[in-house]
Amino acid sequence: MDMGNQHPSIKRLQEIQKEVKEFESQVVAFSGLSSDRAYKKLERTLTKQLFEIDSVDAEGRGDVQQARKRAAQETEKLLKELEQNANHPQRLEIESIFNEAQALVEQEITAFYKGGNCVTEEFEEGLQDIIFRLTQVKTGGKISLRKARYRTLTKICAVQEIISRCTKQQPSLPLSSDAHPSVSKINSVIGDVNKAKGTLIAVLMGVNNNETCRHLSCVLTGLIADLDALDVCGHPEIRNYRKEVVEEINRLQKYLDLEEEADSTYAYDLAQNGSIIKIEEIRNNMKEVKGSLLKIEKASDLYLKSKTELQGLIAQLDEISPGNNPCIREARRRAVIEVQTLITYTDLKEALLKQQTFVEQTETETDVSSQRAIWNILGNVAQIQQEVLSFDGNRTDKNYMRLEELLTKQLLALDAIDPRDEHSKVSRKQAVKLAQNILYYLDMKTDEWEY
Repeated sequence: MDMGNQHPSIKRLQEIQKEVKEFESQVVAFSGLSSDRAYKKLERTLTKQLFEIDSVDAEGRGDVQQARKRAAQETEKLLKELEQNANHPQRLEIESIFNEAQALVEQEITAFYKGGNCVTEEFEEGLQDIIFRLTQVKTGGKISLRKARYRTLTKICAVQEIISRCTKQQPSLPLSSDAHPSVSKINSVIGDVNKAKGTLIAVLMGVNNNETCRHLSCVLTGLIADLDALDVCGHPEIRNYRKEVVEEINRLQKYLDLEEEADSTYAYDLAQNGSIIKIEEIRNNMKEVKGSLLKIEKASDLYLKSKTELQGLIAQLDEISPGNNPCIREARRRAVIEVQTLITYTDLKEALLKQQTFVEQTETETDVSSQRAIWNILGNVAQIQQEVLSFDGNRTDKNYMRLEELLTKQLLALDAIDPRDEHSKVSRKQAVKLAQNILYYLDMKTDEWEY
């Protein structure tokens, strides 16, 4: 149909749809809560568009009525998605964990407000536990959840970093005020900077409603201006002293840009991260080795070659720096476990082959029954481990439950063995640990974690 001959009501509906479309990306990426100002603004805007659509007069025309219905459905869909993003169970879980972090910080913040830098070991451990739990929150690839998790992690990791620098740094400060008139002013600024750290932590964690990032940025900028105004010509040691303080202030200012950074796709979409790309390349190489291993039954030379390759992959993973990102650290940890599980599999297969060769010579009257029972179970464990390595499903699959049950039965069988000597005790303990590790690997493989 010629655009110029369209009915005015349809034209108006198309204009509204175009306006609604402009808010789609904001809705999809919305990572806040229903109590946030941004949520209410988006909700109000989309609701207004619904009223606009409803006010369009169809004049009894079927085509206008259909167009109005479609426009209303599209807008209602966005409103529903906005509500779902804000109230998603995982989003609420992220907020609940963040609230725990806030409570933890509030208990320790007083010392920082006073310019101190002493925190308890319990606080540091509590913060680390919260970071780990956040990395385990499932996002299902949903943009809003990835963004919410990244923003929350970034704030808490920033706090952890600030505190770590305060407690572990051994600066060459302060100099004596007698060294130069400017030193007294620099020392005064240092005191203000230390107090600013407490304020920054409170702002990042949302436990100080009387302060804003903008105002704190102005305060820090003012401190730099005060330092720049000092005359330290001809005194390199004092100039270096001032430089240290300026660098510390600049580090604090970088933390104030976290909110803006969290809105950038490259920040929360770790699939674009260089370290993650390297980890995935290593995992792909590991899968090729695994494919070769699972196709053979008896080939000790190939086991040796595969083990060497796998140990090389471990070395490559060790070289990858996760930086301050706990999700990258977790991705690397999981990759290491995957490779180590394959190494354990090759070790077990080699041990079973050797055992078959000289089992008759190693048996004695005192340990034959318990040792033989342990080796029989290890043979079963090796077969199950091969299936676990090949398994590519989730925890709702019947095969997952079957593998879990088989491993549990092997653990019970090991528990029922009565070791008659120290060697048998050690062997049984190692076998139990192996079966438990395979069970842990199966759980990790199916927990649907993603970066």
